[in-house]
Amino acid sequence: MSISVRKFTHVDIPAMISIWNEVVMDGIAFPETELLDEKSGLDFFESQSFTGIAFEEETDKIVGLYILHPNGVGRCSHISNASYAVKSGERGKRIGEMLVRHCIAEAREIGFKILQFNAVVSTNIAALQLYKKLGFIQLGVIPEGFLMKDGSYQDIIPHYYRL
Repeated sequence: MSISVRKFTHVDIPAMISIWNEVVMDGIAFPETELLDEKSGLDFFESQSFTGIAFEEETDKIVGLYILHPNGVGRCSHISNASYAVKSGERGKRIGEMLVRHCIAEAREIGFKILQFNAVVSTNIAALQLYKKLGFIQLGVIPEGFLMKDGSYQDIIPHYYRL
């Protein structure tokens, strides 16, 4: 199975919404609580600086995605932020790593200077290991910064990467 990453198209929206909503419904990684539908999903993904999808080359099946956008405005608009989602049945196949590497290249191409993650949940071990492997710098820990779906709170660990 060969996986590639490319910019999304409108045809990809239903599969992207399904993957995004799966992560939102899990309630353990994304801060969002509202699910996307066809209209809100298209608007959301189009509003990003870049939205990429990971797909199987042989079948064109979408297996993951990422969004990239400014983390701030004005004098902080050179700092970017991103979110990544991999379809649950496809996790553990290094698709997340492909998405992050592609995102880093896109962020540089767009002209961002830093890629920052504001809220990496402390229980997201796979993400923490990947960001360490790729050279992201951990900024510290915000105690109980993330409300889990079950009502408990987990620490969040902001990270950054100089592009």
